Amino acid sequence: MTESKTTANVATLAPPVLILLGPPGAGKGTQARMLEKRYGLVQLSTGDLLRAAVAEGSEAGKAADKVMKSGGLVSDEIVIAILRDRLASPDTAKGVILDGFPRTTVQAEALDELLAESGQKIDAAISLEVDDEAMVHRIAGRYTCGECGEGYHDSFKKPKVDGVCDVCGASNMKRRSDDNAETVAERLAAYHKQTAPLITYYEKRGALQRIDAMGSIDEIATTVSRAVAEATRK
Repeated sequence: MTESKTTANVATLAPPVLILLGPPGAGKGTQARMLEKRYGLVQLSTGDLLRAAVAEGSEAGKAADKVMKSGGLVSDEIVIAILRDRLASPDTAKGVILDGFPRTTVQAEALDELLAESGQKIDAAISLEVDDEAMVHRIAGRYTCGECGEGYHDSFKKPKVDGVCDVCGASNMKRRSDDNAETVAERLAAYHKQTAPLITYYEKRGALQRIDAMGSIDEIATTVSRAVAEATRK
């Protein structure tokens, strides 16, 4: 009986682990930052994890660095090893938000095994769902001030004076070369193809939370926060 209670307590105290799913431009980064502030969670993106591990010179970081310098793709085993080290850091005590991993069901299964080592699990896989046609319009219309980085949009947020930044007054506006309708449509199609199995994977496990990501940032944040609160309620 004592052992059973101890096991239950470990599960209860295990920090929550959330996954953010969503295509480019769906607002994953924005929502992750808001969740960090509200719940004290730490956002862990694959790119940041790899760069930090390489900079720290950990064994997994050295392995990743060798692969990347040779132009190869870092293996799932190395990413899992880096993630294992990162989850052991004190600042993840309140929980984490995974962004960019897993991308496949094989990675999802490996992640489940890793989390089980510390009595953790995926508490919620939050899918930010969008209308593809609207997303093409949203992303293809983006541009920024080349001086201060202020963001604008052809339809939703034009500068007060055409071509002049409201913040710094510069007239050096820039668009990302891949922010065009054709490229965005291709990226969305690739995302849906890649992520569909993950959606099914977490749906079968009762962890999937679908969120309409076509509203305002605050509206989406309210819905996401509600889903997080529900998923992490013990």
